[in-house]
Amino acid sequence: MNEYAPSELNEDAAEVYARDGIVCIRQAFSPSEVEFLREIAAKDMAAPSKMSEDATREGSGRFFSDTFVVKHIPELSRIVEDSSAADYASKLLQSKKINLIFDQFLIKEPGTSTPTVWHHDQTYWPVAGDQVCTMWVALDPVTKETGAVEYVKGSHRWGQRYKAESFVDKDRYKEDLPPVPDIDSMRDDLDLIMFEMQPGDVTVHHGLTVHGAPGNSRNDQSRRAYVMRMAGADVTYDPRPNLQPMLADPGIPVGAPLDSALFPVLRQ
Repeated sequence: MNEYAPSELNEDAAEVYARDGIVCIRQAFSPSEVEFLREIAAKDMAAPSKMSEDATREGSGRFFSDTFVVKHIPELSRIVEDSSAADYASKLLQSKKINLIFDQFLIKEPGTSTPTVWHHDQTYWPVAGDQVCTMWVALDPVTKETGAVEYVKGSHRWGQRYKAESFVDKDRYKEDLPPVPDIDSMRDDLDLIMFEMQPGDVTVHHGLTVHGAPGNSRNDQSRRAYVMRMAGADVTYDPRPNLQPMLADPGIPVGAPLDSALFPVLRQ
């Protein structure tokens, strides 16, 4: 079982997360929180931060991304700090301490052909440790047609870190790591899972869980997601060359806990 109500996030759910690297929490956010996030998404797309990128490759539509959004639109602290998001992460990671690495909008507008390539997240970021997760909040109905994400269950325990691949500039990342294997050719040998979601549902996946998604083939429906990248107590600062750009230097030593203005503590 990989699907839970918020009230069901107990030790069994944490064990499933630890084993599979992916769970779905149904109706984790209220309709009012979803509507608030939709309003902020529209505000951010109308006036993006300096961290925004258009991840659209060849083809149609628009794949919009913006990171460290709460630093750009402080109203988002209502979700980052005051919602149950960090509590969900705390229960699944089994960590009383939770830091925010960054938050993000990932929006595939109607008719966006750009896929999300197979990848895992953690090698993009200057962090080390096991308690790293991504919380992906659906703001629209999510189906295979609109670009539902597929996850390779257990891939976070393969003992392998893969080279990050840029959605914008294929030459951005240069870390000496192997590429993600050809997941599509391995489907018969892997345990893949995909969740069709309603607004307010969330997925939480481990930082090393391999995942990918198709484009949004619907011409009448966006696929808007608000994403929080979070870390538990075992995570430390691990800067390396040619990583995903961070908003600022956090001003902490290599190997230190993330606690800083850039990576704030949400729960302690």
